[in-house]
Amino acid sequence: MNLPAPRIAAFFDVDRTLIEVNSGAEWIRHEWRGGRLSLRRLVRALWWLTLYRLSWMDFEDVTTKATSDYLGRSVSDLENEVRAWFDSDIATWICKQGLQAVEYHRSQGHIIALLTSGTRFSAQPLAERLGIDHILCTELEAEQGVLTGRHLAPACGGSGKVVYAEKFAENHGIDMGKSYFYTDSMSDLPMLERVGEPRVINPDARLRRAAVARGWAWERWTA
Repeated sequence: MNLPAPRIAAFFDVDRTLIEVNSGAEWIRHEWRGGRLSLRRLVRALWWLTLYRLSWMDFEDVTTKATSDYLGRSVSDLENEVRAWFDSDIATWICKQGLQAVEYHRSQGHIIALLTSGTRFSAQPLAERLGIDHILCTELEAEQGVLTGRHLAPACGGSGKVVYAEKFAENHGIDMGKSYFYTDSMSDLPMLERVGEPRVINPDARLRRAAVARGWAWERWTA
């Protein structure tokens, strides 16, 4: 019996890859403008974001601390707020080259998935706008439509992205050795090294050095 040929996937990071900005930082500013963050929580949130970007703090720890602030928030209310924020503040930052890359992989019959450390709240509007069916992301726990302030481990960041991608590949018959991953961040190096077709986009300084050392090309994408 002939087995079906392995499929190829194109995994896309979101922040500073498919969109030119960091949505986490933009969301923090949105919450501050809306009066939902005290100065202390604003500084703390930006500090955690910085520590993660520099790989000075484990993403699991960052996520545990950050999601605790959402204890008691209504899922539906947060979905509506994030969608409105995405439409008004984020959609204009979608990168032209990212759109082209998504369309290229679609034309090749590849499975396209967002692979982001963000939550489904922020990833869903982007996926819908780009016609992407699959979202691999950090999932927040909810009970009876209310967030518990916890996430479902592992968080989808750093090496956690490899966990999510490998499980997805197993379920969809994907050959990781022929698949693509697009990202900007040094924290995603484990996933870049896991696929056969790493794509470095808008890299931070450390990832740019790592890419040069490995002979990987890199690109600059803009909205």
